[in-house]
Amino acid sequence: MRILVVYGSKRGGTAGLAAMIGSALESADVIADVTPASTVRSLEGYDAVIVGGAVYMHRWHKDARRFVRRHAAELAALPVWLFSSGPLDDSATRGVIEPVEQAKQAMRQCHARGHMTFGGRLSPYVRGFAAGAMAKQMAGDWRDRTHVNRWVREILGQPGRPARPADPLTRAAPQRAPAMPTARAAVR
Repeated sequence: MRILVVYGSKRGGTAGLAAMIGSALESADVIADVTPASTVRSLEGYDAVIVGGAVYMHRWHKDARRFVRRHAAELAALPVWLFSSGPLDDSATRGVIEPVEQAKQAMRQCHARGHMTFGGRLSPYVRGFAAGAMAKQMAGDWRDRTHVNRWVREILGQPGRPARPADPLTRAAPQRAPAMPTARAAVR
């Protein structure tokens, strides 16, 4: 099985979450390609897609929104899940956080099977007036690898999960060689 993990990230926190998701998928013997949403031209060859976007000022990242709009027809034919990052506290690990309106709209456009919000990250050395003011009060990293791994296990355990194609000669699922740890992440 091959899953595309794309993201829209402004300061690298969401890119880091996408890399964590890719690692969790590869730990489950799934091939995961992790790349910025703005660089993807085709979904050919993928069995499923995960789209992530940072949330700033209650807005889902524009690259994630554009990706869903641009590939809506292809996404509607694949299993798709969305994620958001942004809360600068541990609220995302304490319960489910409703997606922002733009993420809800993207879910409808691509018929996503689900959405998860993860904690965000804000560097104390961030540039920009608004972000710098926030960093004085809220700098930190609330991304939780355990939360990410649990969500990936939920995705892979869902009914209707994209199955590996059966071998036409034996009608059985093909056997795979043990996966080598290869994190093919283009994190920027």
